[in-house]
Amino acid sequence: MRILIWHVHGSWTTAFVQGPHTYVVPVTPDRGPDGLGRARTWDWPGSVVEVPPERLRDEEIDVVVLQRPHELALVDRWLGRRPPLVYLEHNAPHGDVPDTRHPAADLPGVTLVHVTHFNRLMWDAGPTPSTVIEHGIVDPGYLWTGELDRAAVAVNEPLRRGRTTGTDLLPVFAEAAPLDVFGMGTQGLAEQLGLPADRCRSHELTQAALHKAMARRRVYVHPVRWTSLGLSLLEAMHLGMPVVALATTEVTEAVPPGAGVVSNRIDELTDAVRNFVGDPPHARKAGEAARAAALARYGLTRFLDDWERLLKEVAR
Repeated sequence: MRILIWHVHGSWTTAFVQGPHTYVVPVTPDRGPDGLGRARTWDWPGSVVEVPPERLRDEEIDVVVLQRPHELALVDRWLGRRPPLVYLEHNAPHGDVPDTRHPAADLPGVTLVHVTHFNRLMWDAGPTPSTVIEHGIVDPGYLWTGELDRAAVAVNEPLRRGRTTGTDLLPVFAEAAPLDVFGMGTQGLAEQLGLPADRCRSHELTQAALHKAMARRRVYVHPVRWTSLGLSLLEAMHLGMPVVALATTEVTEAVPPGAGVVSNRIDELTDAVRNFVGDPPHARKAGEAARAAALARYGLTRFLDDWERLLKEVAR
């Protein structure tokens, strides 16, 4: 098939485009939000092709994967027709939860796909058919060394997102172990939080360098209160890192006993960080369990198979 999809979520799309299809991504001269084209920081196969909006009317598109409410208007304007539609929802709802109405709730002929069962439960989709296809990860391999007695955190724009991503909790975790915070918009984080520079270091790395750098840290900390299930958490588990995470959204489904510590009690979480940092063999054992769990549930083959079944059904 030829599938039209916007480059919105680079990590998720990296897994999606490993399938057997041709993936058409709009590209504009400014490479703005509606025309980013191919990824620059992820490794995408040659089956991902860039097409300018003015040429999309000449493309044979079998399925469109929408990810933002305004993209349907772009489909009407750029294609002049509506191929079969899937609306992929990456996020948990914001606003009047649990009564938040989904943008696709009243769109005829659309299949709504959530990435977690928690998200499907919390969004009000009305009569729109909805399903769940859980995340899949391109396996980076077992890279954990834990040679640095520090904790890794991965989050983009932590200062802007604040309590949503648990930025206010970082000083508490920094008391338990020095932190390395990876992600876009992390520069100046220690100063803004009033932390000594050595207790909270910021890193903006490419995807390839990120995995190796994270895996040198002893433990992965996931302080997120309210987002969808972070791919960074699943990537850390694939790397073989033990996990310390808030028991919110889908985390309790993703991190089984033995793979780390999941709780909403901050004292239990900070104690877990201290224990993992202070006991490398304990951290290694939990990290191995985390990797086994992630491969079993969030492996790439299962993810692509699930999408293949859905795409064939929608295209028919």
